[in-house]
Amino acid sequence: MGSAVERTDEHVREYLIYRGFTSTLKHLDSEIKADKEKGFRVDKIIDQLQLFIQSFDLFGLKEYWLYLDRRLFCRLEDVYRSTVNKLRTSLYRYYVINTIQKGNLEKTQEFFQKQALELQGQAEWRDWFILPFIPAPEQNPAFSPYFSRQWADTFLVSLHNFLSVLFQCMHILHFDAEVQRTTSLTEENEQLRQLLFALQTESRDQREGDEMVHHKLPAYVQNMDRLGDTELDLVSSQRAVSTVTTPSRNFFSTFLPQGRRTPGKPPQVTTGSSPSQVAVNRKDPPSSQVKESWGSKSSTPEKRGETGEVEPPAETSNEPTDSSSLNSRSCGGGTEGQGLSAEQPFIKLSQEEYGEHHSSIMHCRVDCSGRRVASLDVDGVIKVWSFNPIIQTKATIMSKSPLLSLEWATKPDRLLLLGSGVGTVRLYDTDAKKNLYEMNIDETHPRILSLACSPSGSSFVCSAAALSRSGNIDSVPRLPIPVSGQLLLWDTKTVKQQLQFSLEPEPVAINCTAFNHNGNLLVTGAADGVIRLFDMQRYESAMSWRAHDGEVYSVEFSYDENTVFSIGEDGKFIQWNIHRCGVKQSEQVLPQDATGPFVLSGYSGYKQVQVPRGRLFAFDSEGQHVLTCSNSGGLIYRLSNGEQALESVLSLSGHKAPVVTVDWCSAVDCGTCLTASMDGKIKLSTLLAQKS
Repeated sequence: MGSAVERTDEHVREYLIYRGFTSTLKHLDSEIKADKEKGFRVDKIIDQLQLFIQSFDLFGLKEYWLYLDRRLFCRLEDVYRSTVNKLRTSLYRYYVINTIQKGNLEKTQEFFQKQALELQGQAEWRDWFILPFIPAPEQNPAFSPYFSRQWADTFLVSLHNFLSVLFQCMHILHFDAEVQRTTSLTEENEQLRQLLFALQTESRDQREGDEMVHHKLPAYVQNMDRLGDTELDLVSSQRAVSTVTTPSRNFFSTFLPQGRRTPGKPPQVTTGSSPSQVAVNRKDPPSSQVKESWGSKSSTPEKRGETGEVEPPAETSNEPTDSSSLNSRSCGGGTEGQGLSAEQPFIKLSQEEYGEHHSSIMHCRVDCSGRRVASLDVDGVIKVWSFNPIIQTKATIMSKSPLLSLEWATKPDRLLLLGSGVGTVRLYDTDAKKNLYEMNIDETHPRILSLACSPSGSSFVCSAAALSRSGNIDSVPRLPIPVSGQLLLWDTKTVKQQLQFSLEPEPVAINCTAFNHNGNLLVTGAADGVIRLFDMQRYESAMSWRAHDGEVYSVEFSYDENTVFSIGEDGKFIQWNIHRCGVKQSEQVLPQDATGPFVLSGYSGYKQVQVPRGRLFAFDSEGQHVLTCSNSGGLIYRLSNGEQALESVLSLSGHKAPVVTVDWCSAVDCGTCLTASMDGKIKLSTLLAQKS
């Protein structure tokens, strides 16, 4: 009962904050503090009764018991009235015994004087009026049991149990029953999903021997609303294990453990497939030309002999493939007019919307466990919310100072790092809904542009920048000359700065930061267009190179961590080999709506411009596909080898304003894509991965 009331109070608080009823919220908090029912918390009620007894407040004790009688006990059936009377008698005796044990005989006599009219006609009190006149009442056989600790404990436990059963039977609020019902339905749904995926896997296995495979969504999946973690794990367990090769022997071999990750394989050509199927699965390179797979761990459709030479595939097709028709088939999923088609990498099962923000989104990040999302808008409002099994707001954070960055802590994952525009970083506990610490970074560099927590959770990296010449926190367009900046390492346990990294050739604002899987490497992208790679064991720069003409907006490690990807102000999406400094492995030109600055036009010539702040691209769980921004949603591309153009495989449309940041929940094999736009809307697209 108490937990149900607390949840109700919290929902009311969130509603009042959402509506801006601050004065009503203050009155609510003050009345909750003075609540005599203590939120139906039995332990709090017992504590209040004991407080009256220990302070010898007979009037307060009587008034509080009368309130409980009017509010609660009067609702009981008559058969329970004798139990209430016995508890009241024991409560008064407990008070009298306490006055004698504390040696306060004046309060003992006061009790019998004030209660004489009420108690003298009751048989259970007839012998108690001589109590103040007995020299040693604790030794009197008639009263000695009441002076024992056993009697006092028995009375308090009986009162506690009576109130607990009373609150459970009253059914003032039905949240507990609803929670149990929801839990039961969730478990039942989980079992049905497991059965569904088992049937799907069995059906797929039966079709493996067929020459022509039609990858069509089964009828029993079409009406699914959401994909759970258990089912995704079940599907993941069916996948073939990728071949692991030894990484290059160089400086970074100590930071990239062998066998940890392998890049996802491109679609394989099955011997015996028809020529049209081969043409849809991939574009065949000329026989005299062999394209290398990006990343140091290569994996190509062609078979390699022992000498390393390329052998031709078992069956190829010279039939030309039109790229536009290929993309349209992949995006739309249509197989009309085809005997067989390439298997779609993803099927969009559902799309939901989170609409609690009222201004443009800056950041939107899923935590490490994939259970919660933190989103920040330009008004400085942060929402912490979950999306499984339903979308539900868990906490709302409103900041007086402007906020520029956020990042989930890794251990524990309930903590959130919030970077402001006034030189502070806050550590916020999303479960307790309170600030744990507030760290003052640097007054000369007040803009906290980027935060990254190490995988161990023991430290975090903070990028601080000076104000622009105009004095604004964000100026659009940005100055051609990069402003000064610092890159700092802070200890999360001691809440102290550990060191400041050296930024060569000059201190510059760092826009984006990212750790590799074990925290031994840190990659950063700066306003001067330079990518810097730091050795986090020696706390020094391992290499740096000029990556873009203009600022670097977003940077991430690849799936196998042998390369890094970056998006810059020049509109390019580039893959860099970290084993060879400054060597490009691929370069693609993206449309402006994928790289920013983002523009939202309105009536009468109104135009809102937003500089990229959040993550501009995110990878799937295998590193084969990348999600980017667009004017109407998100676009998923298949990562290609070498200089081939990116192949669009799925469009996650539905937005009415430009998408400014994305994230892909990779805590499971296939999960949810998040796309956040300038109108404050966040779309959650649940995808089903097609397994080859």
